[in-house]
Amino acid sequence: METAMQRYLSYKPLMFSLAYRMLGSVMDAEDIVQEAFLYASGTNLDHVHNPKAYLCKIVTNRCIDHLRSASKKREVYVGPWLPEPLLTSEEHPIPPDLALTHKESLSTAYLLLLQQLSWVERAVFLLREVLQYDYEEIAEIVGKSSTNCRQIFRRAKQAISPSSGQDSERNTKIKQPLKEQTAAVVEQFVHALTSGNMAQLLSIVKSDAILYSDGGGKVKAAIKPIEGAERIAMFLAGVLAKVPEGYHYALANVNEQLGIVAYVNDQPHNVLTFQVEGGQIQAFYLVVNPDKLRHLEAGSVES
Repeated sequence: METAMQRYLSYKPLMFSLAYRMLGSVMDAEDIVQEAFLYASGTNLDHVHNPKAYLCKIVTNRCIDHLRSASKKREVYVGPWLPEPLLTSEEHPIPPDLALTHKESLSTAYLLLLQQLSWVERAVFLLREVLQYDYEEIAEIVGKSSTNCRQIFRRAKQAISPSSGQDSERNTKIKQPLKEQTAAVVEQFVHALTSGNMAQLLSIVKSDAILYSDGGGKVKAAIKPIEGAERIAMFLAGVLAKVPEGYHYALANVNEQLGIVAYVNDQPHNVLTFQVEGGQIQAFYLVVNPDKLRHLEAGSVES
């Protein structure tokens, strides 16, 4: 018979994976998972038929409640909104049953696609597509019929992947770049930018690339997305030319893709992640909002 601690250690990575994808916030996901387990600890789960589904239901409902309460803040958010960067580590491991096939569902591009869905659509989609629950289990978690959940899932998939058409569910996952391909392109990008090789830089950035900069109105950032390879290159070169004393950066595993984490005097300054397509960078995601960087411990990435 599982103890409460054994259950916590066993299910925490899965619950965090669900909450983070629902919210796009590391700190809020951690809080909700803690609250869910504290609540469950007061319940005798030995008589619960499916403890994992029960915990998923608690986490899902708390995520939806949180999204409802935060919706007004999102409406007045200054500039582009980006999810909090997640440094994959021992503290935030990928559950073993998801590690091989669903690492890409943590990418910034994927999380932004999820933001297009309603809260219930997002929950059903994640439970089915990423966590691989069957419709009967999902119905129990979200409080809808299995038939309704099947329809919600198909509608959600169509909303974020219109080209999927009538393909089977298992063959139409949102395609993301291979981690190895992304790493190679990011390394080329860093070399080109830091060496001032603009020709090389422009060769690995798509001409119609776009850069999103999330400052949340807390620090200086581009209020509107920057479009075009040349404008992006000039913007990044300008940022690099103005870095303060004590600035250093490191390549790190961010949202299961290679990204750049920068510090100033060992305090987190910004995180840059990428969307790579066809060997070139299609999108840049720059998080400079200090509220979204607080969970990054000073010196957590070696430079």
